[in-house]
Formats: sequence, structure tokens, C-alpha cells
Amino acid sequence: MFEILDRRTSLTGNQIKILVAAIMGDALEFFDYFLIGFVLAFLIGPWKLTFGQSATVLMSSGVGAILGAFLWGWLADRIGRRIVFMGTVLNFSIATGLLYFTPDNGWVYLTVLRFFVGTGVGGLYCVDLPLVQEFMPSHKRGWVGGLVTCVIPLGVGLGAVLGGTIGSDQWRLLFAIGVLPSLLVLLVRLWVPESPRWLCRQGRYEEARKSLAWALQMQPSELPLPSAADAGPIVKSNWLDLFKHPRSLIVSWLGNAGAQTGVYGITLWAPSLFVLLLKVSPQEASRMMVLLSVSGFVGRISFSYFSELLGRRTAGGLLGFGAGALTIIAGYHYDSTLFGMSAFWLLLAAAFFFADGGFAIVGPYAAEVWPSHLRTSGMGSAYGFGGIGKIIGPLGLALIVGSNNYLKPDVPLTQIPTAFVYLGCWFLMAGAVYYFFGLETRGKSIEQIDKELTGSVEVAAPATVRQA
Repeated sequence: MFEILDRRTSLTGNQIKILVAAIMGDALEFFDYFLIGFVLAFLIGPWKLTFGQSATVLMSSGVGAILGAFLWGWLADRIGRRIVFMGTVLNFSIATGLLYFTPDNGWVYLTVLRFFVGTGVGGLYCVDLPLVQEFMPSHKRGWVGGLVTCVIPLGVGLGAVLGGTIGSDQWRLLFAIGVLPSLLVLLVRLWVPESPRWLCRQGRYEEARKSLAWALQMQPSELPLPSAADAGPIVKSNWLDLFKHPRSLIVSWLGNAGAQTGVYGITLWAPSLFVLLLKVSPQEASRMMVLLSVSGFVGRISFSYFSELLGRRTAGGLLGFGAGALTIIAGYHYDSTLFGMSAFWLLLAAAFFFADGGFAIVGPYAAEVWPSHLRTSGMGSAYGFGGIGKIIGPLGLALIVGSNNYLKPDVPLTQIPTAFVYLGCWFLMAGAVYYFFGLETRGKSIEQIDKELTGSVEVAAPATVRQA
């Protein structure tokens, strides 16, 4: 049945609807996630926050993302992609909305609610990419997977634009706007059916045929009834089975850890660092983030193309080595100018082409290197383990600079170069892991990847059909 899908040369209107739902979900979830970076730029002065307190607020969502990625990813393999997708959107939207009620000097309240924002964001990212990939032909999977992530910088950019236009005492409005992604749940209920490959794995073959027929806009009777040969035998996912695939584990876990540590360390701190280093207002710092978001957007489009042109391994190496080198150079030029502008700002924008743009590889690839019955569990485990970077990225910078220093423009920040060497080395590690240890998945169908990972004997094994 899935051979018919792979022979398609263009996407149907319904496949585009699935793609649009995932794109909107990613953009809005990261708008919610990165709002705190812009809000913090308004609070560091009035609340007299230390680097340590600020890092606690920033990294709390990273702790939540670790738990959310593991939990939601496991649930998506157990109960289905669609219902978990909707659950994660409601999770981070409601938590962000409650942040509107943050009391003055309530950095502890911020920390707790940001933890719950992280659980939803970590979960959605691990569910929507596999869901989209399982509806797409293999020759478009890399490009489409990258395209889903392309709009994430636009979500960050939306936060930057809003942060640059509101008054200093109106930062709570940003959190109120963060409730809007919950409306996406209605679109998912109307547009997106359950993954046909997940349904096959559950033995629900007639439902799988109807789901794929809807996506291809044809009658179910025009498709052959799928069997175990289409998506492998009926398998109950077991989290411990992840350790039966050590190469997938190493590549997806370490690649995510390196990329997330670097990019979250920069993105969450950048607005505040612009205020401190460049002596600009919080509104101006937010506007400066627009250039970084545009660079990341262009990078994601480019890396979506690179994933098919160069292959996943080479493109992954390019993101790590490019981002690492430029991040380190930016740190050493934090007080320099270039063309009459801040060299630090311009170099970070260039670094974001690789650092943020490379996530068009990081996310989709983390799903591709796992067999079907472990796809969201595997991606969730990788994103969850990588979520350590959401903690050690911002926290590492704070510790190197001095966690007890108050965030004031007159604080000497001579350790900035060292902090950016620290972040850059994480990118370099990710590049090395992808390039030297990665599994090449370009041009391979999901079924072919399954056979390579689990062995043809398992895929061809007879399976008992369960009733839906």
C-alpha cells in the first residue's frame, strides 16, 4: 500500500493540510517557548535579577521539555500521534496563558509555569514531525521534514516584533497572546487523521487504508488492504527497546544535545546580552533579534534543500562545524564593530544560519534513524536527552560569566569569550557526531530503513491482526 504513496510525485491538497497544521504548530509552540527571552529583557532591571536567578527562569522550561519529550513521545507510540499532538498544544498554550498573572518580582512563579510550557513544547516537537513524515513519499520526506521546522524562526521573530513594540510595563500581554496556539487544536481535529503507519503497527489495517486514502484523495477501495509486510509486524513499543539500537541512540541523542545546548544558550540569553553589551533598550534588543530570526529562517530553507542534495550526514556536519566556528568568533568580538555596526550582532546572525537553520536536519533526522514502532519514542528520547542543553546552555553561560552578578549594564563581562567557546564546542560536537557516525537515510523509504535497523526477518514475520 505504501508503495503507491512513494510513487506520488506531488503532494495532494490533504497532504498539504497536514503539512500546514504541523508548520503552524511548530511556529506557535516556539513563539511561546522563546517569549521568556524577550520578557526577561524587560525584567532584569526592575526586578534586579542575578545571572543565577535569570538562568533558573530560562532553564526551567528545558527541564520540562526533557520530561515532556520522553512522556509525550512514548504516549504517541502507545495511543497514537493525533491525540497526543492536540494534548501537547493545549499543554503549552494554557501554561503560557497563566503566565499573564505573574506577580511583580515573581521569578519563582515564572520558573514553575515555564516548566509546564517546556513539557508541552518538548512533546509537540517529537510528535508532529513523525506524523508528517508518515504521510509523505520517501523522496520528499527530508525536504518536507525540514520545511516543517522552517517557520520556527518566524515564531521567534513574531516574539521579537511584539517585544519591540510594547511598552516596558506591558510585557504580560506577550503571555496573553501565547494562548492563541490552542486554536490550532480545532484545525487538527478537522484536518489531520491518525497516521496510517501507526495504525498498521496496531493491526488496524482498514483504518490505515482509509487514512492513507484520505491523504491521497482517493477511494479506500482503490488501495490494497495493508498487511504486516507494509509496516512491519504488530509491535508493542517498549522504551527499553531503544537501547537495542545503539548507533541510533548515539547519533540522535548526542546530535540533539550539542545542537540544543548551543542554540538555546544563545537564543535565550541574546536579548539580555544585547541590553548589557550594546547598551540598547529592551525594545531595541527585541528588534535586533529579528535579523537572527530571518537568518535562521533562510538557514532552515537552505538546510531542507541540503538534506536531499548532500545527504543527512554531510548536512549535519555542516551545521555543527559552521555554527561552532562562528559562535566562537562572535564571542571574541563582543565589543567590536563591523561596518559601523556591532560585530557581535552580525556574527551571531551569521551563526544562526547554521545554528538555527540546521534544525531542519536535527529534528527530522532524529525521527528517521529509528524503526517505526519506536519512532516517536526514539525522537522523544533524543529531544529529551538533548533538552539537557536547554539547561546547561543558559546555565553554563551564567556560571562562566558569574551567576551572582546582577544583570546591569555596568557589570564587567570579560568572560563572554569563554562562555561562547563553551557554546561553540557543543555545536562542533554535534557536527562531528552527524558526519562521522550518522546513518544515511536520504532517498530511503521508511520500510527500507526499518529493514536495515531491525532486520528483514522481523519485518517479514507473520503478525496477528487485532481488531480495531
